Amino acid sequence: MRDVWVIGIGQTPIGELWDKSLQDLAVDALGAACLDAGVEKPDALYVSNMLAGQLIGQKHLGALIAQGMGWTGIEASAVEAACASGGVAFQAGVRAVASGLMDTVAVCGVEKMTDETSGRTVTAGLATAADADYEVDQGVTFVALNALMMKRYMHEHGVPHRVFGEFSVNAHANGAANPNAMFQHAITVDTYLNAPMIAPPINLYDSSPICDGAAAVILASREVAQNLSQVVPVRVLADSTATDCLSLHGRRNPIFLDAARASAFRAYEQAGIGPKDIDLFEVHDAFTIMSTLSLEASGFAEPGQGTRLATEGEIRIGGRVPICTMGGLKARGHPVGATGVYEIVDVVTQLRGQAGANQVPDATIGMAQNIGGTGATVVTHILALE
Repeated sequence: MRDVWVIGIGQTPIGELWDKSLQDLAVDALGAACLDAGVEKPDALYVSNMLAGQLIGQKHLGALIAQGMGWTGIEASAVEAACASGGVAFQAGVRAVASGLMDTVAVCGVEKMTDETSGRTVTAGLATAADADYEVDQGVTFVALNALMMKRYMHEHGVPHRVFGEFSVNAHANGAANPNAMFQHAITVDTYLNAPMIAPPINLYDSSPICDGAAAVILASREVAQNLSQVVPVRVLADSTATDCLSLHGRRNPIFLDAARASAFRAYEQAGIGPKDIDLFEVHDAFTIMSTLSLEASGFAEPGQGTRLATEGEIRIGGRVPICTMGGLKARGHPVGATGVYEIVDVVTQLRGQAGANQVPDATIGMAQNIGGTGATVVTHILALE
């Protein structure tokens, strides 16, 4: 298998982007990534998306976006794995290059969540990430499933609700310095505590927003990367996916992410490193409880101790394990099918030293973890500056 390098990144701002179609967003992100890489046309395109078929009545996204880029003739297809779609699409691109079948691959995550032309709501669309027979048909929303996990965690580990606020405070502090973030303002713990409840104990600041956006990366072999002097190539050290039961009640432990554990530790083994070697970690903080569970499953804290990393300041820029360094899903935004690609873009931005006020000092190894559903699909990638 060949080494694989990220040679280009691109993204759109995240928000309620009414003046942009799904194709427009993808073309903007891919155009920026190609310009960054110095590549005009890749060998293949992998598109990640979750909701376009349900919310805007559009599928067949590989051909649609290749058409928008003027890339007709190349291999192009779409990938869906709920909120983990972006990570799975990136993995597909990595493996296409690593296998030798492709020399350059474009990966684009794109989502339009604010356009509901099909008559289905975002809430119904997001619920498709859960078990339709045993969860959704019983009236449980996706937010409610995460609320159940959070409530059980608080009960079993004796953790008060207020400590989760530190995850939101950190995300918003970092989002405030990210011009592409949906929410560019800091908050306090008091702001968090006074927020309205959505599904107790989850409040407004425990939950990521509904939004639109697109992010893209260009992957290449070592030979291609070496011939592009304009780029700062970042090597993909590891990529690993693991799965668990789709329904919460079917899992060994509903408040421990077994798939995240398996995915992260396989990635560590591939990279020949451990948690202590990670300089920054882009966690999938769709809800604050997921930040805690990801940190614990990935070996940064023991079960029940993940919130201490937040309350002790260890997750901040300059801390032991900086997370959500550009705002994360909470402040940067969570356009679900695109999120995993945004996480990769954030890691590459940090490793290149281009994160501005959010720069993690001396960052050389970064990890991104993309989670589908309440932990049924987990994709972990480790990247390094070489």
